[in-house]
Formats: sequence, C-alpha cells, structure tokens
Amino acid sequence: MSPEEGHGEEHGRRHPLGRVPVLETEDGLLFESAALCLHVADLHPEAALIPAPGTSERGRVYQWSIFAMTELEPAVIRAYLARRGSDAEATGKAEARLIKVAAVVANAVDGRSYIVGDRFTVADIVVGGVLESARRYELLSDPPALRAYLERLDDRPAKQRAYLE
Repeated sequence: MSPEEGHGEEHGRRHPLGRVPVLETEDGLLFESAALCLHVADLHPEAALIPAPGTSERGRVYQWSIFAMTELEPAVIRAYLARRGSDAEATGKAEARLIKVAAVVANAVDGRSYIVGDRFTVADIVVGGVLESARRYELLSDPPALRAYLERLDDRPAKQRAYLE
C-alpha cells in the first residue's frame, strides 16, 4: 500500500488510525497484528499454532503475544527513535529498557526451542516479528539464547518463504 493509499479515506474506513495490517473478510474488519495472528491461528486449528482453549499453554501464548506488543515493541520503537536523536541520556535509557525487556524473552527461550511449550506457536510469530524489527535496526545486544532463538525462527521454511516474497 502506498503512503497515499494508507492515508486515504478508503483505508481510513478499514482502520481508525490508517495503519496496517487489516484483515478484511465477509465477516468484517479486524486490525492489530497480534489479534490477527491469534484469530488466524484459531481459524486454522489443523496448523497447531495455538494450544486448546482453557489450557495454561494457551494462556502463555496470550501472555507472550501481548508482552510482545505492550513491552517489547514499545521498547524497540523507543530505542530506534532515541538513536535517531541527539540526546545521549535518552538513548541510553531507551537502550537499557530494551536490553531489560529482551532479556525477559532470552530467559524464556534459554534451553528451549520455542517460547511456549517448546513447540512453535503463534506467540513465536508475534515475538519473533518484533525481534526481527529490532535485529533489522541493529538494536539487539544479541544474548546467545536470543540469537539461537532467532536462528531457529529464521530456519523455518515458512519464514524463509515469507521473507523472499
């Protein structure tokens, strides 16, 4: 979508802030990336991307998906914007916050293949997507557990296809 389309009236009817992504189906509109991922996982149980409702693993998928959006992504954005500015103190604080938040994820995946139940879930898609942005902007301090986790996500054939297209 071009910037003009994103700020246009038509897209404004899809998303109140004119952002992406938006899922448009015959049932209506849905926006917010984590909500879209959770919804698509629910629509396709055969993909086994989300544990059964009411299980503690399902709760942890929610936990990590929401953590990615409310803690990890804002820390990435603040660190990115701070680096673009000229305030060394603000940059230091933003980077320290990102290191602290990323360490929570690193600790969760240390010695495990994935973040929930040691199997790939929608939480890995959401958390991995935010970490991919941090890595692309060279914001990660790259602790070994986090590096290994990102490499496992990178090795998944579906991710390779998604990033090639």
